[in-house]
Amino acid sequence: MPGLSLTFTDDELQDLRESAEREGTSLRTFAHRAVMEAVTSRSYADVAAQVARKSAELNDRLA
Repeated sequence: MPGLSLTFTDDELQDLRESAEREGTSLRTFAHRAVMEAVTSRSYADVAAQVARKSAELNDRLA
């Protein structure tokens, strides 16, 4: 499976470890989930923006 290597400061890595521990998960799982949530939320934001543009165009035509 393809992988990704990331670099963090000591403080950032400690924050990540603590966050993963609070969620009761491994650092790897925590980091993977965080990245995928960022990807998913960006996709939703892009779709929402597109719908808003199309709705504005339609509302202008219907006015």
